[in-house]
Amino acid sequence: MRKTPFILGICGGSGSGKTFLLHQLIQRLPSDQVTVISQDHYYKKLEEQHREPDGLVNFDHPDSVRLDLLLADIHQLISGQPIELEEYVFNNPHASPSIHLLHPAPLIIVEGLFIFHKPEIAQLFDLKVFVEADEHRRLARRLVRDIQERGYSMESILRDYERFVAPMYQQFIAPAKDICDLIIPNNGHLHKPVQVMVDYLTQVLKRFQA
Repeated sequence: MRKTPFILGICGGSGSGKTFLLHQLIQRLPSDQVTVISQDHYYKKLEEQHREPDGLVNFDHPDSVRLDLLLADIHQLISGQPIELEEYVFNNPHASPSIHLLHPAPLIIVEGLFIFHKPEIAQLFDLKVFVEADEHRRLARRLVRDIQERGYSMESILRDYERFVAPMYQQFIAPAKDICDLIIPNNGHLHKPVQVMVDYLTQVLKRFQA
């Protein structure tokens, strides 16, 4: 019987499909055995972010995220203690963030852009997965998401992508592929990779019940 949680990390660039992969996994795994941490909830508040000379904020730099708190929270879950997270509402002044209470579980899944950037966090993962997609697909997905879900203008999305997203991906995110155990291409369908991961994680969870 395994006693310490199995820690799975899912990384990839903006629009790569890492969140889609996450949702596919949690739909197929027993909910009472899985806890999910999204790095999105660790973004610093807008007033704490560094601003460029023109006032823009680079949310695609690891310094925009409270990675030390993420590290502490993962350790707390590993030790068997619950954590509280304030929902990140993407700086929407009209949204009231809720508080999420996350409980320890046999399988802890952490998803986000920079979860492998900090070595102290990267070494905690039992399995590190990188979701990869061609740049034009990542940009197209980001356009659809940010226009439909966040109400951003196409002009601002393209500006931020060229100025921040693309160069930060090359500098801070793409290098994580070198330390990952599994690289999943997502230029089409994820059916087979999802099934392979579900089968593997199902076997992992059985170790907690043996």
